[in-house]
Amino acid sequence: MCFIESLFIKSKWRFRVSSDSYEIQSLLYEYAFHLDSGDLQEMANMFAHAKFVAGDGSGVEISGVENILKLYREHTRIYSDDGTPHTQHVTTNAIVKVEPDDVHAECKSYAIVFQSADDFPIQPIIGVQYFDKFEKNDGSWRFSERKIVSRLFGDLSKHLLKSI
Repeated sequence: MCFIESLFIKSKWRFRVSSDSYEIQSLLYEYAFHLDSGDLQEMANMFAHAKFVAGDGSGVEISGVENILKLYREHTRIYSDDGTPHTQHVTTNAIVKVEPDDVHAECKSYAIVFQSADDFPIQPIIGVQYFDKFEKNDGSWRFSERKIVSRLFGDLSKHLLKSI
């Protein structure tokens, strides 16, 4: 193999890995978009092949679209004026690691959730860490597990229907 071929193969590999990383990061952002838009059904659909693992160390797991949808509907306040929770999730610092088999990956990231309502000026209400696992199926990445660890707490009174 000549030097030029070696460079091409290396850069092609890097691009492929970057493509996987971007696709996985897009799933993180899509989750936030659906949640902030109040589209809990589409958000839950993203986890059709995944389980939620409680971030409190209790070992509780929830799986299935209907169970995840129920969890979010029971906890998330949706405002009638626009059908959203009046939130904006800002997801950052995504560290994606694709396994050597190219069909499994892990990602850890942060999110800060901002909220604003008529009687509630814009403010950060919670900071979380996501610990996610992904699998590639038919050439596309999908969630296989999500663990949410709440780290920073602000005023959640206008966001949650039940405490976490």
